[in-house]
Amino acid sequence: MTLFVTSDAATPFPKLQLSQNYPNPFNPTTLIEYSLPAKAQVVLDVLDLGGRRVARLVEGEQNAGSHTRGWSGTNDAGAQAAGGVYFYRLSVGKETITRKMVLLN
Repeated sequence: MTLFVTSDAATPFPKLQLSQNYPNPFNPTTLIEYSLPAKAQVVLDVLDLGGRRVARLVEGEQNAGSHTRGWSGTNDAGAQAAGGVYFYRLSVGKETITRKMVLLN
């Protein structure tokens, strides 16, 4: 199960921001918040320690403002990912921000 919440802010954020997921460590679900300074094409991926994509959480155009996406620890095929360290990567245009999270099983 993937959760998705979007809210457009009245005032745009001055720069791209990616917050630490919460809770962290987590089991079974965590939330990832980010904010966009302008409308943009967005990709949000979960990666394993080897840099391989486990799940794509967001792909497409989004409005400026705050956005929240949940991850329930499953891969793109819907199978439960193993417990351990993962990275989540936000890519917007030429900018990329990556953070670390821990899935407990």
